[in-house]
Parts: sequence; structure tokens; C-alpha cells
Amino acid sequence: MAKERLTWVDAVKGFLMVLVVIGHYSGPMPVESPLITYIYWFHMPAFFLLSGLFFKPIADNSQLKPAIHKRFMQLMVPYLFFLLLLTFFKYGMMIGDGTLTSAFLRQDLIELTVGGRFLRGEHGVFWFVTVMFATYLLFLWITRQKRWLQFTILAACYIAAQLEGTFAMGLASEPDAASAQIPMIWNLDVVLIAVVYFAIGYYFKAFWMNIPKAAIGIAAAIAALAMAADGIGFINYHLSLKFLRYDHFLLDLIIPIAMTALIVGIFQQMTAIKRLPWFEKIEKHSISIMYLHIFIGFVVKDMLPYNILTYTLAGLFVPIVLSILIPKTIPLGEILIGRFNPRKHMHLS
Repeated sequence: MAKERLTWVDAVKGFLMVLVVIGHYSGPMPVESPLITYIYWFHMPAFFLLSGLFFKPIADNSQLKPAIHKRFMQLMVPYLFFLLLLTFFKYGMMIGDGTLTSAFLRQDLIELTVGGRFLRGEHGVFWFVTVMFATYLLFLWITRQKRWLQFTILAACYIAAQLEGTFAMGLASEPDAASAQIPMIWNLDVVLIAVVYFAIGYYFKAFWMNIPKAAIGIAAAIAALAMAADGIGFINYHLSLKFLRYDHFLLDLIIPIAMTALIVGIFQQMTAIKRLPWFEKIEKHSISIMYLHIFIGFVVKDMLPYNILTYTLAGLFVPIVLSILIPKTIPLGEILIGRFNPRKHMHLS
């Protein structure tokens, strides 16, 4: 049973990682399509939801420190490694073409420290990891409270997130510029909404582990209805966790949950018949793919015909190769790409 569960989970996460790469493609599309918009409707909430699915609450105080240490090693150590790695290459390239100035260096170091939504370009995905780590810490604390208080805190978080999002979007015409008007290190305010998606995975684990076919049908109907409403202009729905763009108090729950249920349900049905090894392979190397695909896209843009297919393939294949090489060529390389095993690395604790 556990092996079967992990099969569909890995496949879903691998598929979502493909969507992450596609979602960062900024070149011309083969046809006018709202594909990128639809990807953003659910793919980041889905990651938080699936993480909540396997969350284990901790009642014993003696287990808190080991649990937090494990998550820190799995999330924040790769964060620091890839942050330094990409920054090193960026500065090296700028020194090579003579564009690195003291003014740029000072501003860039400030942005690297603040992180979150202030990181752009090759560092654009780094916000997710700091939010994930903070979400884990917050939910760890929440689940140590009485059950009624847990739901009260989560409701308060969601309302606060919606209020902040509404306020932020009134500060400028574009979400990235608007959210930048609210200074927050590591995008920690995004935890307010991320923890709600995380909690939905945790509290409704029985549903997510085996989504009924009827629920898949309902989810498909909701997704189709939302896309049709968007297509005819009845709604103009967008969702961007990074930039605090939460468009609708109810739709920010309904659409991401329905589309996640649809994807998870489909993959559960598919993997019950046949495993999907390529998506599992992508999930295995997802840390490297997440951190490196944008930078790889910049590098190959002038080397290959630049379209959504070449961008996606390069953004998947090159990081996978590097993910295989890093543990073989760098001491403690497995830890640097997020594969920290407390039992295996006892000497580090």
C-alpha cells in the first residue's frame, strides 16, 4: 500500500514540477493561450497541499528539535547552496562582460538577503522554499493547540491573507510592483495563505489518499466551468502566491482545490494501471530542477531555437544531469540537493 501511494505522489509532484518549468517560460506561445494563467491557478497551492498530506504532528517536546532540524537540512541547506551557486555564476558572467558595478552589487546583496518576492530572474523560485519551511513551523505550532483553536487560527490566517492581498493589489497596477510595496523578508506573509492549503492536505488526508471517481468528475466540472467563465470574460481570475495576488475570497479555495483534486485523481487512476517512471524521475531530481531551470533557460536561450518545448526540455534535462553529478562530485552532495537522512547523517546533528 505504501509503495503504491508513493508511486502516485511522486508522479503528481513530477508533473507539477513540469508545470513549474512551463510556468516560467516567457517567450512567444505557439497559439494565444491562457495556459500559464491556468497553471498558476493551482500548481503552487498543490505543492503545499501535498506537503500537508504527509505532515506528522509532534506532541512530544523532545521530538521537536530533531523534526525541525530535519526540515531545515532538507529545505534550507539546498536553498543556501543554490543561492550561492547561482550568484557565483551570475557575478562571474557579469565580471566577464564588465557589467558588475558596486551599485548593482550593493542592491543585489540586499535583495538576496531579503529574498522572497524581491528575488527575480534566476533566483525567482527561491521564495517557495522559505515559505514552505515557515509554513511547516507554523503548522507544527498550530497542531499543538486544541482542535477548535487550530481552525480558528487557520481562519484568521486566511482572512488576514485576503485582506493583505486586497490592500497590496491597490498599491500598483502590476502584482510584482504592488507586492514590492510591502517589505517582508523571505515572503513570510505568504505563509498566511500557504498554511491553509497545507492544512487542507493534512486534515482531509483520507480524501486525498484515494479520491473517489465522483469527486474527480465534480472537480473536472468545476475546472471546466472556471475555464469557460474565464474564456468568455465572466471572470478574470488570477492567483500568484509569490506576489500576494489573491483575487477572490472563495475562488482562491475552490479553484486550486478542485484542480488539484482533478490532477491527483487522474494520476491515482493512471498509476493504478501503470507506473509513470519519467514523472517519478523528475520528482526525484525536483530540487535541482526547481532551482536551476530559469538559469538554464537564460543560458540556452541564444544556443537553441527558443520556444516552450526547448525551454522545458532544457530546464528539465540539464538540472537532472547536474542532480546526478552533484552527489558524486561534491562532499555531502546529497545533503546539498535536499536528500538529508537523519539516520545516515547522525554526525551532522
